[in-house]
Amino acid sequence: MTFREDARLDPSRVQRRGRATGASGMAIGGGLGGIIVLIAMLFGLDLSFLGLGSDSGSGVTTSDPETQAEFEARCATGEAANEYADCRVLGTVNSLDAYWSTAVPAAGAKYVSPGVVVFDSATSTACGMASSQTGPFYCPPDATIYIDTTFFDVLVAQYGSSDGPLAEMYVVAHEYGHHIQQLLGVFEVADRTGTGADSDSVKVELMADCLAGVWANHASSTPGVDGTPYLLPLTKQDIQDAIDAARSVGDDRIMEASEGYADPDNFTHGTSEQRSEAFLTGYRSGSPNSCDYFDVID
Repeated sequence: MTFREDARLDPSRVQRRGRATGASGMAIGGGLGGIIVLIAMLFGLDLSFLGLGSDSGSGVTTSDPETQAEFEARCATGEAANEYADCRVLGTVNSLDAYWSTAVPAAGAKYVSPGVVVFDSATSTACGMASSQTGPFYCPPDATIYIDTTFFDVLVAQYGSSDGPLAEMYVVAHEYGHHIQQLLGVFEVADRTGTGADSDSVKVELMADCLAGVWANHASSTPGVDGTPYLLPLTKQDIQDAIDAARSVGDDRIMEASEGYADPDNFTHGTSEQRSEAFLTGYRSGSPNSCDYFDVID
């Protein structure tokens, strides 16, 4: 998926945190190990349950006016979004804002945009300290999406995802989907403490995949601030890139790669097939109703 080169972006929508000189880092505590931590690294929903640790290393990123100013100057156009990963996150967020600001009220809920933070190495959140190892996630307490763009390289190198732009944008759209779930009241009815193939935890993740697909359906037709869509029409390769990204983070695939076998009782996000099918369901329908696994949409 390609941004229109002359598309005007709103860089203020993303907080770009810079590395703090001499700052301390983070340690993930809580005694979690093996497959639990591995899955938690990938598209986590609420990382407060991980017991993310206090500062104990180096590389924490913090709010920094100079870094933010450089980001806003560099990422003001679609051309920049096509070139730089952090600008691509911004452009994706702008497009998601444009679609969901209308779609959420149509679904019977009040729309409020999420916060978005792009960081390097490690940063503080309302869910505790997070690092690049945590992977992108949505933190419900501060309604903010946190992304270290080096995760996109991990998807390709370690999990076999496509390196196409829509693969990266799917990651952002999935986390934004969790924010939409919060607005719709999903977290009030879903039991996110359990695991297993039929658990609400899996349904929550598949619903976010589906909502990402709904946005993808509308991305090239939803007008931006200048009245023109941010993105050009999707190609078959774009869709395949998103499918590959969804499949690469299936519970079964991750478990088989790390443990040698898949244990459905410990599934938290759904299988590779389920995740890709959920995205396609949303994309083909273009309707949030097709993703309403918890009967929350009016």
